[in-house]
Amino acid sequence: MKKILITGAAGFIGSFLSKKLLGEGWQVVGIDNLNDYYDVGLKRARLTWLAGAGFSFVELDLADREGMERLFAEHRFEAVVNLAAQAGVRYSLTNPHAYASSNLVGFVNLLEGCRHTGVGHLVFASSSSVYGGNTQMPFSVHDAVDHPVSLYAATKKSNEMMAHAYSHLYGLRTTGLRFFTVYGPWGRPDMAYFLFTKAILAGEPITVFNNGEMARDFTYIDDIVEGVSRVIARPPAANPGWDHRRPDVASSWAPYRIYNIGNNRQETLMHFIEVLEDCLGRKAVKRFLPMQDGDVQATYADIDDLIRDVGFQPSTSIETGLHQFVQWYRGYYR
Repeated sequence: MKKILITGAAGFIGSFLSKKLLGEGWQVVGIDNLNDYYDVGLKRARLTWLAGAGFSFVELDLADREGMERLFAEHRFEAVVNLAAQAGVRYSLTNPHAYASSNLVGFVNLLEGCRHTGVGHLVFASSSSVYGGNTQMPFSVHDAVDHPVSLYAATKKSNEMMAHAYSHLYGLRTTGLRFFTVYGPWGRPDMAYFLFTKAILAGEPITVFNNGEMARDFTYIDDIVEGVSRVIARPPAANPGWDHRRPDVASSWAPYRIYNIGNNRQETLMHFIEVLEDCLGRKAVKRFLPMQDGDVQATYADIDDLIRDVGFQPSTSIETGLHQFVQWYRGYYR
């Protein structure tokens, strides 16, 4: 069986991707540090959902250099998918060191493990947040992203640059995926749709930032993991047409590639809330506040490159996706 390492396997995307790859015949080794950024019980429940033949779990922090070295010495991975990171834009305003440890130090440890053991393909999570001050819609991977507005975004941009350096220096094939607002069952409790659902069912007000004048490219979890699975199977090659005089920031002379992975559709926050209200059968009491530091007003993914290269085609509407989430939420939380 082909063996793959999934970091952040107890997380939202990591658990769904592990489940899909197990179904495709991979032997999956999952690692996670099970930190308390959000409910550890939910993370353990995801691991219970994954338990079975072909899946093994190691509780391990990416920043643990010796632990990571032992992991790579014990296994020979054909591919690695890095989904472990300290997430959240607002949390980075008050806990910056958590991002340096996990997203920077941890990523170096992962790159070193891949380099020294001949991993065939490293796929890593970047984020739509790297677009920062860029307001040209839809966001294109061929545009410069040099003005992040949060430390979280800066660490994700740093991951892209670090991966490129290893692709250039050591021939490590790396692909970065800029995720756009992933949602669905088993999702992260710190995400807005999760917080909205909890508050609406409790009869409490929801907090709507920028007075509701926001828009997001909401992407359903099943569409996301389908895209990631396709990317794993297509390690990047050097771009033979890459021009140093007119550099394309999404590719390289090295075996390196960056893609957006999103729904390729923009929804206003207020419409998203309306759909959620319909799914819950209740109206929200809204508390409007100004824009928060580190946040952006809108996101919208240009996914033409991913469609061309791997045939990625998201198909889940927010009506269907939120219905699935609400059904799971009512069942999980009784």
